[in-house]
Amino acid sequence: MSTTAEFVRAHTRLAPVPFVPELVLHQADEPIELWELTEAAGAEQPPPFWAFAWAGGQALARHVLDDPALVAGRDVLDLATGSGLVAVAAAKAGARSVTANDIDPLSLAAAEVNACANGVKVALAEGDLLESGYADAGVILAGDVFYSREMAARVLPFLRAAAGRGALVLVGDPGRAYLPTQGMVRRSTYDVPVNEALESVPMRRTSVWQGHFTYR
Repeated sequence: MSTTAEFVRAHTRLAPVPFVPELVLHQADEPIELWELTEAAGAEQPPPFWAFAWAGGQALARHVLDDPALVAGRDVLDLATGSGLVAVAAAKAGARSVTANDIDPLSLAAAEVNACANGVKVALAEGDLLESGYADAGVILAGDVFYSREMAARVLPFLRAAAGRGALVLVGDPGRAYLPTQGMVRRSTYDVPVNEALESVPMRRTSVWQGHFTYR
C-alpha cells in the first residue's frame, strides 16, 4: 500500500454515501481536525477535499446512477475528482473508461481506494488539466468546482471548450456563488445531506446542470 493510500485509510472510515447509499466512501469522522492537520503540513498541501462527500458530487453521482445512459459505453473524465465519488458512480453506471483527475496526490489515492472498495477501476491523472486541456473524454463531470471566483474563471474555459467540441458536460452544484447558470440547463435538483461541520447546514439544495457556458 502506498504512503498516500495509508494516510487516506488512517484518517477516514469506510461508510455509505448519505445520498448515494449503494456506494461506499472513505470519509473523515472529524473534518475540522483533518483540515487543521493538512493546513499544518504547509501551503503546498491542498485542503483535504478528498475526505468528504460534497453536495455537488453526491448529486452528480446520484444523477449518473439514475440515468446510466448518460455515461454508458463512453469515455468519462471526472474533473477535480476529490474523493473519486463521481468517477466511481460513472464506472458503476457502465462507462467504457473513467479517468479521475486532481492536482492532489492524496485525492488520487482516495479515488483509487474508493474505486477498489466499490469494485470498479478508474484511471488516475494527476496535474492541472485546466492548463493542458483534455480531449479524450466524451463526457466531462464536475462536482462542486465553482467554490471561488478564481476557480470558476479557470474552469469555465475548459468546460466551454469541451462542450464546444461536442462533449457532454455535467456540473453538480449546491448554489455556490460563482456558478454561471446563464445559458445552462438545469437537469435535476435534489436535497442532499451534507456534513454540517463543513456546510453549517444539514442539507443543501443541489442541482445538476448541463449546457454551454457563459460567464460575466
